[in-house]
Amino acid sequence: MEIEVPHAWPDDEAEALRIQDALRPLVDTVGPGPRAPRTVAGVDVAYGADRPDGSTPVAAAVVVLDTVTLRPVATATAVGSTTFPYRPGLFAFRELPTVITALRSLHHTPDLLLCDGQGLAHPRRFGLACHLGVLTGLPTAGVAKNAFVGTFSGLGTERGEWAPLLDGTEVVGRALRTRSGVKPVFVSVGHAIDLATASRHVLALAPGYRLPETTRLADRLCRQVLRG
Repeated sequence: MEIEVPHAWPDDEAEALRIQDALRPLVDTVGPGPRAPRTVAGVDVAYGADRPDGSTPVAAAVVVLDTVTLRPVATATAVGSTTFPYRPGLFAFRELPTVITALRSLHHTPDLLLCDGQGLAHPRRFGLACHLGVLTGLPTAGVAKNAFVGTFSGLGTERGEWAPLLDGTEVVGRALRTRSGVKPVFVSVGHAIDLATASRHVLALAPGYRLPETTRLADRLCRQVLRG
């Protein structure tokens, strides 16, 4: 994949915030996104132990699945390191440099990207999925294990039920039950897709586990690469 990054990777929080402010207006929150994607990619990053010099080793993995068989049709990985400090709301700057390297080596352009993280369900409405969507131009959504911002209520216990994730009165995502009686996942728009479409695809990609197959397989692969 050809990806142009219109900014240098920042070293400090002030520059990272400036980049978010500059790119946030480019996010397409309407979509509608792909109604019947043939391939969907999952993106995930694994972290190693901090080094004495303050850097942290990271491994990124991209796994592209056929949406009919849910089997991988392409993968790409990259290893790197980050010195950007952990700051709530700026997590993308620790992960994206290595993720972009992995995506650039991918020979298959997916119809949809799903990230293990947030999209609009972010204090500044510009989570990892938004940033990655703007950089790649691809429809992108975030599928998170936990809510970063927002609350929900009235969620049923059966698979497929959902409740809006609200930050004040603003809908920033959905709490989506992918398995009956199991904790939900949190879906939010990243770029060029609407929330209902993103949620429908996430549910279809999670036939047997809480997390979609895209996330499960990308998580497994990046951990293998990091250990190797």
